[in-house]
Amino acid sequence: MFKILKKSKKDRARLGKICTNHGDFQTPIFMPPGTQASVKAIGPDDLSKIGVEILLVNTLHLALQPGENLIYDLGGIHSFMNWSGPILSDSGGFQAWSFGQNRTKSGKNMAKIREDGIEFSSPIDGTKHFITPEKSIEIQHKLGVDIIMAFDECSPDNDDKEYAKKSMNRTHKWALRSLKKHQELSKQYQNQDKKPPLIFGIIQGGIFEDLRKESTKFITSLDFDGIALGGETIGYNMPRTLEILDYLQDLLPENKPRYTMGLGSSAQDIIEVVKRGVDMFDCVAPTRTARHGSLYTAQGNIRISNSQFKKDIQPIEENCDCYTCQNFSRAYLNHLYSVKEPLYLRLASIHNLRFMMRLIHKLRNEI
Repeated sequence: MFKILKKSKKDRARLGKICTNHGDFQTPIFMPPGTQASVKAIGPDDLSKIGVEILLVNTLHLALQPGENLIYDLGGIHSFMNWSGPILSDSGGFQAWSFGQNRTKSGKNMAKIREDGIEFSSPIDGTKHFITPEKSIEIQHKLGVDIIMAFDECSPDNDDKEYAKKSMNRTHKWALRSLKKHQELSKQYQNQDKKPPLIFGIIQGGIFEDLRKESTKFITSLDFDGIALGGETIGYNMPRTLEILDYLQDLLPENKPRYTMGLGSSAQDIIEVVKRGVDMFDCVAPTRTARHGSLYTAQGNIRISNSQFKKDIQPIEENCDCYTCQNFSRAYLNHLYSVKEPLYLRLASIHNLRFMMRLIHKLRNEI
């Protein structure tokens, strides 16, 4: 399932390989989120040319629309979105939690966390829903993804310790229930050519060292295929993220992939966690910042809307091999952005994602 191919001699970085039902991919790896079974503004052919090896989809959003049963009936998520490579699904815990950060027009909270699951209002039509660890795992199996996540409660960065501990304990109970349901559903694969999806457990505990260590010991004691670091802190609060990784190093198993969830808003963030032995990460930042006019270069982001680019015939980045840089100038992108032409969204997203993949390949080569 996971094999370490090489270890760095100067830090904790490692080169690895993960095998799935839809092919193998190397680590370290950046996974572009395709929330609604689509990476915004670009298609599967673009993603393949960019060098993307694995995508992430959103369990809760797909369950709400179009529904996991419809996707299952149409042949599964790979057929549905015409992507032949590996796909990881989140559990829906973060999304249900994020709904709770918003309120309906009446002022009511959109989500309520209970001991047995999360009750929430659909952001689509306001209908009430309830998701449990068992339901989350059932949805992910029906989607037909390659890697699924245990259901967890995302702990906010500003949680007080009392609540962070309750949240962590709830996540631990949900991890046990998730694993049990996964093992039950995995029996149906016994007479099939493909194997069950891999399942990752999620460490919580907020910003508190003793809780993070307690959670790490618990989650790593279970029969998960991989280990993830969750919570709003990870990727959002980078100084704290690096601190957490440093003091958990000796508690994390060497033989399982490590995934920092929601991390990757900058190249430097990825460089720092790879140095600390992280194998997988995902973030909406490359495509989101592209859509808002911010384009990645080795010298830092540029704002394509700036007037200095109106007559600039250079590509976004001179040495970039992406489709956008090979065919279009900064001047053209400045024009597309200023007139709100949809083509800009595709070209900008292609560049930012290719920048991330080039970074990943560079980091792999340096290990």
